[in-house]
Amino acid sequence: MAIYGMIWPSSFLQSHIQIFPEGQLCVEVDGRLIGSASSLIVSLRPDHAQHTWAYITGNGLFKNHDPNGDSLYGADISIHPEFRRNGIGTMLYNVRKDMTIRLNLRRILAGGRLYNYHKYASTMSAQEYAEKVVNGELKDLVLSFQLENGFKFIKVLSDYLYDKRSLNYASFIEWLNPQYRIL
Repeated sequence: MAIYGMIWPSSFLQSHIQIFPEGQLCVEVDGRLIGSASSLIVSLRPDHAQHTWAYITGNGLFKNHDPNGDSLYGADISIHPEFRRNGIGTMLYNVRKDMTIRLNLRRILAGGRLYNYHKYASTMSAQEYAEKVVNGELKDLVLSFQLENGFKFIKVLSDYLYDKRSLNYASFIEWLNPQYRIL
């Protein structure tokens, strides 16, 4: 499957569905796949530990999914460019939030590539770029969208995922479950 972003080999998708089917979401319009979101449950210690996409997702196979973990981790979210700005990404984030509440997980975590950082790398650090996006001075396709959907920027993750646009930098984001109960 390739929408626009992550290209998942079918063996990876089969692994995701076998390991955590509830965390794998797709959106179709007239039989055409136009959006997807892939998630797994993890525990990250310390809470905001530096990590890479490969580490947190078990090299993309989700074999490190921990049903007893405390955090839903958003491994990927993709919307076909023709369907962006129609609320589909927000809908997928809301389904993740509902799942987090239903499963009584403490939070949602994700790393999102700093999509346009390559345009600014010669004039500022990735941290400065992220702070300017958080402060509304710059727009970033990924981080701005995450902030609009109620996520809090935690820090920059370096060497998160090989990506030329972000120069391998990602924003580490978090959404806290307002209904979380310690059991």
